[in-house]
Amino acid sequence: MNGVAKKIADVTFKAGKTIDWEGMAKLIVSDEARKEFANLRRTFDEVNSQLQTKFSQEPEPIDWEFYRKGIGSKLVDMYKEAYESVEIPKYVDTVTPEYKPKFDALLVELKDTEQQSLQESERLEKEIAEVQELKKKLSTMTADEYFEKHPELRKKFDDEIRNDYWGY
Repeated sequence: MNGVAKKIADVTFKAGKTIDWEGMAKLIVSDEARKEFANLRRTFDEVNSQLQTKFSQEPEPIDWEFYRKGIGSKLVDMYKEAYESVEIPKYVDTVTPEYKPKFDALLVELKDTEQQSLQESERLEKEIAEVQELKKKLSTMTADEYFEKHPELRKKFDDEIRNDYWGY
């Protein structure tokens, strides 16, 4: 195996180990997103497995003598020469340096947005608790007790009844 393929397989394997799949799964709220996330993880695992098996093994060496006995030296030597002259070009990554800063900036933005979202969630949870508490108080309160605390509403209701806004 050439060194580049081995390096790609190693990097991919390490990347698979550093992904916090469980942590990301906890952030997903909809069923559709959970299905998509499961599909993404399964696809990643399949690709990672293929990379590990296909690119992490050295190819079996060719037994040229075996073929010389059955085919003949001249033809085998010609194939051997052609085989050995094949050069696999080395992969030069020109994409990662271009997109790495953008990706890092997105990660920072993601963390900021996550913090804002958590703060907004806390605020909303407090507001929900307050509304539920108010609902509980209102459900046990009589109309007279409520209107004592909110005389402007008593006046509004009285005016609506007096002016026949309710259509009775």
